[in-house]
Amino acid sequence: IVSEILRLNEDPNVQGLALDLPESLYSSKVLNAVKPEKDVDGLSSVNLGCLVHGDVNDCLVPPTVCAVMELLEDIGGKTVLLVGARGAQGAVLQSVLQREGAAVLSCHWRAPQLQSELRHADVVVFGSMKPDDVPVSWIKPGATIISCARDLLSEKCNYGEQNNPAAEKTVGSLAVAMRMQNMVKNMERWMQSQQYRKWDLHCLKLQPLSPVPSDIEISRAQSPKAVDVLAKEIGLLTDEIEIYGQTKAKVRLSLLERLKDQPDGKYVLVAGITPTPLGEGKSTVTIGLVQALTAHLNINSFACLRQPSQGPTFGVKGGAAGGGYAQVIPMEEFNLHLTGDIHAITAANNLLAAAIDARILHENTQSDKSLYNRLVPVVNGVRGFSAIQLARLRRLGINKTDPETLTEEEISKFVRLDIDPSTITWQRVVDTNDRFLRKITVGQANTEKGFVRQAQFDIAVASEIMAILALTTNLQDMKERLGKMVVANDKKGEPVTAEDLGVTGALAVLMKDAIKPTLMQTLEGTPVFVHAGPFANIAHGNSSVLADKIALKLVGEKGFVVTEAGFGADIGMEKFFNIKCRASGLVPSVVVLVATVRALKMHGGGPNVTAGAPLKKEYTEENLQLVADGCCNLQKQIQITQLFGVPVVVALNVFKTDSPAEVDLVCKIAKESGAFDAVPCYHWSAGGRGAVKLAQAVEQAANEKNNFKYLYSLELPIVEKIRVIAQKVYGAQDIELSPTAQSQVDRYTRQGFGNLPICMAKTHLSLSHQPERKGVPTGFVLPISDVRASIGAGFIYPLVGTMSTMPGLPTRPCFYDIDLDPSTEQVKGLF
Repeated sequence: IVSEILRLNEDPNVQGLALDLPESLYSSKVLNAVKPEKDVDGLSSVNLGCLVHGDVNDCLVPPTVCAVMELLEDIGGKTVLLVGARGAQGAVLQSVLQREGAAVLSCHWRAPQLQSELRHADVVVFGSMKPDDVPVSWIKPGATIISCARDLLSEKCNYGEQNNPAAEKTVGSLAVAMRMQNMVKNMERWMQSQQYRKWDLHCLKLQPLSPVPSDIEISRAQSPKAVDVLAKEIGLLTDEIEIYGQTKAKVRLSLLERLKDQPDGKYVLVAGITPTPLGEGKSTVTIGLVQALTAHLNINSFACLRQPSQGPTFGVKGGAAGGGYAQVIPMEEFNLHLTGDIHAITAANNLLAAAIDARILHENTQSDKSLYNRLVPVVNGVRGFSAIQLARLRRLGINKTDPETLTEEEISKFVRLDIDPSTITWQRVVDTNDRFLRKITVGQANTEKGFVRQAQFDIAVASEIMAILALTTNLQDMKERLGKMVVANDKKGEPVTAEDLGVTGALAVLMKDAIKPTLMQTLEGTPVFVHAGPFANIAHGNSSVLADKIALKLVGEKGFVVTEAGFGADIGMEKFFNIKCRASGLVPSVVVLVATVRALKMHGGGPNVTAGAPLKKEYTEENLQLVADGCCNLQKQIQITQLFGVPVVVALNVFKTDSPAEVDLVCKIAKESGAFDAVPCYHWSAGGRGAVKLAQAVEQAANEKNNFKYLYSLELPIVEKIRVIAQKVYGAQDIELSPTAQSQVDRYTRQGFGNLPICMAKTHLSLSHQPERKGVPTGFVLPISDVRASIGAGFIYPLVGTMSTMPGLPTRPCFYDIDLDPSTEQVKGLF
């Protein structure tokens, strides 16, 4: 019985459960197995607790109790005796009667005082069958008798003598009617629960200290809300979240179906100017902005961030949860493992890599017949194709379903992928900066029979599967994209896909939980989605479409969803508009362009900025000329934003070394250059309160006319799309393709991939391809060394110069400072 109840609990098509069981089976184990929200009989402990406490609006009154109360008229001041009314139902009946003003007594059939109690009671309620040795004459003349002792769905009943002078009533069919009424109430509640809910968010208070402590000290000083509490506050249903510990939860995609008619909120992108190697604080601005909107202006808002990779966390960065008083908490949870999405991507990626090499080995060492017998084995005397094999047959033009009917030629076409090892583009991945895996040799064991080839490892976030996770819109779409991934060419030059290898379904299984965004919170208790973290060079460097879509529904029509694009506006923002917006169909409302005085001084001719080295005095002392000269980069990034027709607000992330004159100068030049507004921001030191002016500027800009447009048509040839980006965004004079790049362009065009958007893989440290060229370089020719394709993700990626997909560890990595306290289990060193 319990197993069946649990099954029905999880059935989304069942909104109510009614139990009709022998009385002996009405145990607390059975009653409490029913989900409280599906408990039509109202007998679960949760429901009973609400009733006893008088919270009648949050629960259902058991049908039998409803029937008793319906049969009784005014009972205020009367004495009601409950006989044989045991357990949950008796307790509820007693509680409800007392609330109506009755004096309620209770006893069992064998109680020595039964006769005396019956003689004085105005109303007698029988909870179970009356024994024959209890005469009706014991009952006070004129008393009302109500009998509940019957199965709700049967009419079997025996109440003793029929000539009882008292007024006898039975609940009978009335209780059945009351149960039906409860079912209607349950359905009404369920329908109401499916509607959009107004937020009831309780923000967390901040008490900023000066000087500002380390990020991890700030994170630890704040006590986050339990994630289920946060989920309820923003209108998520209990069955829409899967909780991971106390502070993280996956959000199910069913929410999109429930809120499909809910209008979206406003969509804000945070991008940046060309940064220094230290970064200019886009994540910090993103979090400060949503803290300001929600905690200080009472406007629903959501931050949508990328998941950090373990590589930079233990290598050079130490964490990516924001900083100061604008960060995601707990920061160690955010930076370490999270809910395992990157591990799932690693597992899926490497399964596909293993399938490629294994398939080549087996084809090299077996005949067509032997391959066929192993690929389509006889099981229990029957040979049959799997669904994915039937799909491959159809792609080959073989419309047969019986394995015994294929000709030798058809068998050969079916079993041989004929992968050309020199064309394999699919690499193994690991989420660690490991420079010695940049080139490896596989297949050296004797068991691989001489099949040796050179390969490499990429960092896990560079996997195409990560890019697919970030761009997919639902499970079916993800499965189709996984199947389309091109891993190599065959010896005729045709693409070989994951679908050809028969691994698509297995990849989808490994990714089934990773597709759900992870819910966390900011320091001020406002909601955050953390989902996906595609490499910002060879992929598009933006968080997931799904997180944005869900957040846009949850914030409501007047709310804001703030998401962040990797690197400068010339890379992350351009890819956001041309790739992510095409995949999602979403239209951005505002771009927030993050700048710092430090980066502008670098672009104005300041000395090199190096991670780990102290800043030169030019960056810590006032220098208005350097700032003014460097604003050319800010002006160019504003112009790039205007190419897409979206209003831009400049957020100047203020450091303590910035002078008021420098801050005023940047804001003045930004406004003169076409920014809707330019605002100094102090969220790092003050939390959301320090970004209120930015939030107000964003709110106003979101009401401006929006003329959003893509930069290029997908119908343009691949080379022309690359040229448009190089000239209009980077400011290049022209492009130059290497023979390898031109050959790849010709191949992808011939294979039918020419209409995909472009994802440029270029350094983020300059508008040009040369990291040392700061400001706004001009007159350069952009060299395209190679062109590759992520067909499943849905883009072509040209390589500008050389591009490493496996970072290395520095001489002194961050892991020197990262430690665990064995007593408290607290993580140290994630600054």
